[in-house]
Amino acid sequence: MSKAVVAVVGSAMMDLTAYAHTLPEAGQTLVGELFTTGFGGKGANQAVIAAHCGAEVHFIGKLGRDLFGDSIATNFSTVGINSFFVERTDTPTGIAHIWVDGNGENRIIIIPGANHEIESTKAVDAINGIDNLSVVIAQCEIKQEVTVAVFSAAKTRGCITILNPAPYQALSPELLELCDWIIPNETEFRELHGQLPSSDEILKTFRPGKNSVVTLGSLGAALINADGSIIRTTAPTVDVIDTTGAGDAFVGTFAYALASRMSSEDALTLGIKVASLSVTKKGAQSSYPTQAEISTLS
Repeated sequence: MSKAVVAVVGSAMMDLTAYAHTLPEAGQTLVGELFTTGFGGKGANQAVIAAHCGAEVHFIGKLGRDLFGDSIATNFSTVGINSFFVERTDTPTGIAHIWVDGNGENRIIIIPGANHEIESTKAVDAINGIDNLSVVIAQCEIKQEVTVAVFSAAKTRGCITILNPAPYQALSPELLELCDWIIPNETEFRELHGQLPSSDEILKTFRPGKNSVVTLGSLGAALINADGSIIRTTAPTVDVIDTTGAGDAFVGTFAYALASRMSSEDALTLGIKVASLSVTKKGAQSSYPTQAEISTLS
């Protein structure tokens, strides 16, 4: 079987993460337990886990000409991600400030930096220049106009388009129409739809006639088929250390599975298993299971 080919247009950032049992309130200073730097950005996270799964991954994005950008570029090479379409700029590489509490829950502020300089025309040229491309992923850490242009080009080529609408922003009707799949978490679903995904009845009214997945944290995920049927997959019970990057682990794995011609239900199951493994370790990409570990899950 030919290798799954996935393109990710999106953000690459350096994660600056502080761990503390209790997070400070406004005006309060507390002593934390650990500080780390690590590779992140929703686009890069999704690209890395897709590569770990075994996909041929092409990353389309922009990095600063700085130490963070150099480190991320080196990491792409180490992981085996094709970064021919990654450009450099004098604008600093994007960063994410992350706070993680004693329950493994996180709060994140991102500074997009170079990620907001991705050019639509060059991104489209990249999509058109990748042989045997089958799935294209995007998120909301880059300008929406870029995603619209990329998805339009991808659809023309017959590719599957997947949008992870995070962090939340209002989506244009044009972008919504170009999305074969939308994969929000519970909070993003509420922002998009006005209600929490608390029942199958509510899920069925989200994008009628279109495919979607809603990730539900420790409860797993719900697959919404275009015909209105709902498939739920529960998450295995694990010791949660850090949830950073878990949603991206799901999206990248799900994309790999679809590119490998797995059924959407099997893709859902594999995505949940990989995401569940990721929360048992600290960090985003640093928490992702290896290809050998993933091969035992499918």
